[in-house]
Amino acid sequence: MCNKMIQNATMTVTQMINSDDGRKQLKKLFMLCDDIDVSNKNDVSNFYTSLSGNFEGIVQYNKDNRAFEGAVGTNITIDTLCGIMTQSGPQLLAIERYAQVNALLMRAYKQKCLDFSYDNMITELKSTDWTSSAGEGGRQWTYQTCTEFGFFQTSDLENQPFGKYFPLSFWTQQCTDIFGTKFTEEMLNAGINRTNENYGAYGLKVSRVVFPNGSIDPWHALGVTKDLSTNATAIYINGTAHCANMYPETPRDLPQLIAARQAIAKKIAIWLQETP
Repeated sequence: MCNKMIQNATMTVTQMINSDDGRKQLKKLFMLCDDIDVSNKNDVSNFYTSLSGNFEGIVQYNKDNRAFEGAVGTNITIDTLCGIMTQSGPQLLAIERYAQVNALLMRAYKQKCLDFSYDNMITELKSTDWTSSAGEGGRQWTYQTCTEFGFFQTSDLENQPFGKYFPLSFWTQQCTDIFGTKFTEEMLNAGINRTNENYGAYGLKVSRVVFPNGSIDPWHALGVTKDLSTNATAIYINGTAHCANMYPETPRDLPQLIAARQAIAKKIAIWLQETP
């Protein structure tokens, strides 16, 4: 039901964005910093990614114990967002609920308006100042995925509710715009091949390694979720998100998370006692 409501909201956004009056309504609904210029395809794509990003970040870190490190909005969960999208009571349109989700995240991050400018985003990610927002890791991660992984959150998958407006080409263009003209899709493909060759790709051969993954973490699709050998084991933690096992314990931890931490500690202790 939640996905269906998101899909309905996305369809309405797409209808509204094609008229002057609709764009004015979108600006008001989503508290946009600027008018939407449909001739600027990068801005339009970035607008759609901003709306999908409201869900992506919450899903990735759902209920992770990140508050200790000063993370914002840790009380906002999948249940929170889907509760807004599917709540009973006032008969709100799907797009109005979608806007409420956006407003909630903007309040959490103390944003006065939603900046969907592609150029502003690129300028931010070009900054090498330690005090810049990109200096916290956004630029570094972008560089790594532009040169080693190609792990982009595109809209190319058929079965998803966020539309088709931020395809792979939108992300590879960012690599070029942020880091320079040599950072092309061809260079990226070569980097991905090098990464797979260095680390073994699907034929990974390692020992004394534990591969924890959370079932809710979208990145588990790229992880090792089945044992490779007795000394390279996967621990699949149902009901947890990104790196949940690496955060401090809380009284609210799921039993399977507690068991995963214990299993990891036990394996590492055994390996440390073994002769190299």
